[in-house]
Amino acid sequence: MAKQDYYETLGVGRDASGDALKKAFRSLAMKYHPDRNPGDHNAEKRFKEINEAYDVLKDDQKRAAYDRFGHAAFENGSAGPRGGAGGFDFNAAGFADIFDEMFGDFMGGRRGGAARGRGADLRYNLEITLEEAYAGKQATIRVPTSVGCDACNGTGGEKGAQPITCPTCMGAGKVRASQGFFTIERTCQSCNGAGRVIEKPCKVCGGAGRVHKEKTLAVTIPPGVEDGTRIRLAGEGEAGMRGAPAGDLYIFLSIAPHRFFQRDSANIYCRVPIPMTTAALGGHIEVPSIDGSRARVAVPAGAQTGQQFRLRGKGMSVLRSQSRGDMYVQIMVETPVNLTKKQQELLREFDKVGGKGKAHSPESEGFFAKVKEFWEDLKE
Repeated sequence: MAKQDYYETLGVGRDASGDALKKAFRSLAMKYHPDRNPGDHNAEKRFKEINEAYDVLKDDQKRAAYDRFGHAAFENGSAGPRGGAGGFDFNAAGFADIFDEMFGDFMGGRRGGAARGRGADLRYNLEITLEEAYAGKQATIRVPTSVGCDACNGTGGEKGAQPITCPTCMGAGKVRASQGFFTIERTCQSCNGAGRVIEKPCKVCGGAGRVHKEKTLAVTIPPGVEDGTRIRLAGEGEAGMRGAPAGDLYIFLSIAPHRFFQRDSANIYCRVPIPMTTAALGGHIEVPSIDGSRARVAVPAGAQTGQQFRLRGKGMSVLRSQSRGDMYVQIMVETPVNLTKKQQELLREFDKVGGKGKAHSPESEGFFAKVKEFWEDLKE
């Protein structure tokens, strides 16, 4: 059976650039990788064809030979695609990038990255009050972490002993193991990917170059932060192995519920109960503000539950800005309870004298008028 054209296998034109070839190869390799299609022999076959095609076309000399002679250029012992099993070579340079993208984190970090001993990033959850979020603050936190060992200055070696090349991985920091036609690359367990080991490890840190310790840090919380804000302190995470760079510390802020205010971005809301008489006759109320001051609100006669009053510039601080949001005061008319006989009599007298009608209770009158119409419609 004739082989499919390599350009058709990758789905590109014969004039495709090197970047276009690589992009097409990566997309197809991710799609047909056997680990993503377990038990699918067609996907495995397709995967091998994709790798074989890219192995030829990525090489300028091989591509030139293929463009001139086709598949015949690599027959009869000619320099064709490397590897066994149908030309598949897991260690080809192009596929190594794909392997790192798909399994880099699972296998302990990408090549040359975190596997070389960089300290881990840390997370610290910090709860603050709404007032602290408004004004900002200087917080002191204590973080259990790993710090550089003072006894060996972070080298891991006793009395200045220098590390030597790891005999397991020969300094590569990685070891390879074959599984069928796959070659799996893992971080070396002897040196943890550093490529070097300590012959005379420090007695304090055991050769790690770091020890566990609680660290005290000062954190600046700027005005206007919101719930979920993340603050990064570079280099304040775990110390790296044997002098490797430290990780970062990420502080996640949460804002405690407030007894008066609810926040919506830069605006704050406050629900204020007022007496029925104040709502009916009008008056003034004093409400607290987030900055600690008092705000005076004029309530008009006939105010209803849910009515809002806007106080400009009385809301939250805006992050990295001098401006402030607004404050909204929402009133709730409170029905009087525990009335005395005298008070009950006065209310009955009010109801009798005032009568019923749209003039005094327009909403209730309007509602029950619609209810009456609804019932009448049902009778028809």
